Amino acid sequence: DVIREEEGTLEFDMVGIDAAIANAFRRILLAEVPTMAVEKVFVYNNTSIVQDEILAHRLGLIPIRADPRLFEYRNQGDEEGTEIDTLQFQLKIKCSRNPQAAKESSDPNELYFNHKVYSKHMTWVPLGNQTDLFPDADFRPVHEDILIALLRPGQEIDVLMHCVKGIGKDHAKFSPVATASYRLLPDITLLQPVEDEAAEKLQKCFSPGVIEIQNIKGKKVARVANARLDTFSREVFRHEGLKNLVRLARVRNHYIFSVESTGILPPDVLVSEAIKILMGKCQRFLNELDSVPME
Repeated sequence: DVIREEEGTLEFDMVGIDAAIANAFRRILLAEVPTMAVEKVFVYNNTSIVQDEILAHRLGLIPIRADPRLFEYRNQGDEEGTEIDTLQFQLKIKCSRNPQAAKESSDPNELYFNHKVYSKHMTWVPLGNQTDLFPDADFRPVHEDILIALLRPGQEIDVLMHCVKGIGKDHAKFSPVATASYRLLPDITLLQPVEDEAAEKLQKCFSPGVIEIQNIKGKKVARVANARLDTFSREVFRHEGLKNLVRLARVRNHYIFSVESTGILPPDVLVSEAIKILMGKCQRFLNELDSVPME
């Protein structure tokens, strides 16, 4: 059941499964759903203060908006990329002085042109017949405002990047999610009626929206409104008069999943891809069992 879907985030419930399945699903999201990321950086010129290795590492961690399902995995040992397994980007920028800047100014934004190198300066360079293969493609970094380096007049960066398909198990830069986590659904039970002052104190012990106060026959009575908002702070157990009135538990087979995408693919697509991978693993396991002769 999808509970909340916003740009980049998805919250849904998985009910009636074992913890091992829930954790397998989480780990697949983190480490086995493929994406495209910068793997090789060819440095033609780099006179910035950022070393070549650090620059290559920073470029590798920039999420690239490219659907990995359109590409193949590059063959091991293959040095040259092809149009079916590689995306090529170029970053070529040089810093210069602004002749129109005021003499007394000390602001780099006024004094220099191109002194900040952003991910928006990365441009896609089609390989082979990629222009025909992807006529409507918009391959680019997910975010345009990722700061890569700072330059000063005369310094420049000229690099060519090869993006390949990979999984987070090999390197974290391929992970398609910023976070993928789950928690058990909280179960809060009031063991006896909680009224008036005690009700107000009880409400303050939980996250907003968990406990609501109703007016019944002139009395303020507490009731559990929405247990899933609870963060299990256990604040209620600090109060002698309240700790025996409440039972905190969790529903053992009700998992609340939260998936936050890096922006490469929408979270609902990531979830469906993770389910396919999990199904494939199960099928491979069944095939292995069938192939083993029974004694």
